[in-house]
This record gives sequence, structure tokens and C-alpha cells, in this order.
Amino acid sequence: MTLVLAELPADVRAAVAATRDRVAALHAELPRNDLVVWTAGNVSERVPLPEGADVPGLLVIKPSGVSYDELSASTMVVCTLDGAKIDDGTPESLQPSSDTAAHAYVYAHREDVGGVVHTHSTYATAWAARGEEIPCVLTMMADEFGGPIPVGPFAIIGDDSIGRGIVETLSTSRSPAVLMQNHGPFTVGKDARAAVKAAVMCEEVARTVHVSRQLGEPLPIEQHHVDSLFDRYQNVYGQH
Repeated sequence: MTLVLAELPADVRAAVAATRDRVAALHAELPRNDLVVWTAGNVSERVPLPEGADVPGLLVIKPSGVSYDELSASTMVVCTLDGAKIDDGTPESLQPSSDTAAHAYVYAHREDVGGVVHTHSTYATAWAARGEEIPCVLTMMADEFGGPIPVGPFAIIGDDSIGRGIVETLSTSRSPAVLMQNHGPFTVGKDARAAVKAAVMCEEVARTVHVSRQLGEPLPIEQHHVDSLFDRYQNVYGQH
């Protein structure tokens, strides 16, 4: 039986509405940071359901094939964590992103993840096309990624194969980003904003390390320095 948004409790509907607002606004960061072209790429966020809500897990994601300047909170699509669209008030013709199954798999298998982003950003995707991880040769990489950005397996879009590859690859890495081979980067975070930040940082380091390799071989950072930098950035840096 299909869930109907209008029939859900008021506090759940409010949580969905707030998530739609956030996800719609965050999509503007992808073209602003040159991470996507045309209609490619997507942002999703797990709906933070009220405690005790008797509702299956939900996510909000970009509709498939819709240009970024046409996106709004009302066009964001609501799905369950098995990737099925609910009756969310959008037209039946407005289907969720073709990457929804991958996003849904991540949420279903990583309770700590609240946001997922996929882009085809040029430099990160170039590394993915070579099936090569980005080595940790920058302090900003140690800060954000805690080591190299790993490569995930080749997988065809359409089912949860990509999601399985993301979860399996990141299970042995501190990185919030993975380069899916021959496809492009996926990033995760505690919420959609954190995942978007990771996507921006992933492209920045992919470009910088690529440029460095044109000049010579980048110098690795010793593991104990990587660990120290990661711990400081994650636990001390910024406002708390």
C-alpha cells in the first residue's frame, strides 16, 4: 500500500516539508561550485522523523531529468528507504532521480548517514574513470577525508548495486567520499549539507592533486600526521 503524505501525522508532514526546503536549496550549490552540468547529479536527505513516529524511514531527493533552475521544494520527491515514491503531492509523472536506489541503500545500511550527494564533477570523475584513488597528499585531505579518497567498484545504474558498492567501500575508510569506477563521486554526511560540503572538497582536492602530478610526484603525508590532522579537524576545528 502506497503511503500518502497528506494522511501522515502533522509533525511528520512538517519534518518532510522542512527537509524538502533544505534539499531544494542545497541543489543550488552543485552548479554554483561547477560540480554538475545540465540535469546530472542529485542531493538527498533522510527525513529526521519525530521520535516515536510510526512511519517507515523516508528520504527526499531531486526529481529525475529536471533542470536545476526548475527545482523547488514542491518538486522534491519523497521516497521510502526501499526507493519507492510515496504519494507526496507531486504529479505521478515527476519521478525520483535514477540514483534513488543507491541513495536508499546507503540510508538503509548506514544509520549514521543523513545526506547523500552524487555529482559528475570533472576532476573527481576523471580519477574515477581511471579507477584510481586520490592519494592523501594534502593536509586538507587529511582534515576532511582522513586519508585517500577510495575507488568503488564498477556498477550499473538502476538497482542498488551502486549503493552496495558505496557502503562496502566506505566501510573500510574514514572518507565521506567514494569514486565509483567509470561513474563519478558519491559523498555522504550527517545531513545533506555535510554531504554537499564533502562533494565540493572532493572536487577541489581531485583538481589540486591532478595539477600537482603534472609538475612531479606529490609527497605523501605520514600516517601519524594524517591521523592527528583528521582528529583535530573533526573534533577541535571550528565553532562548537
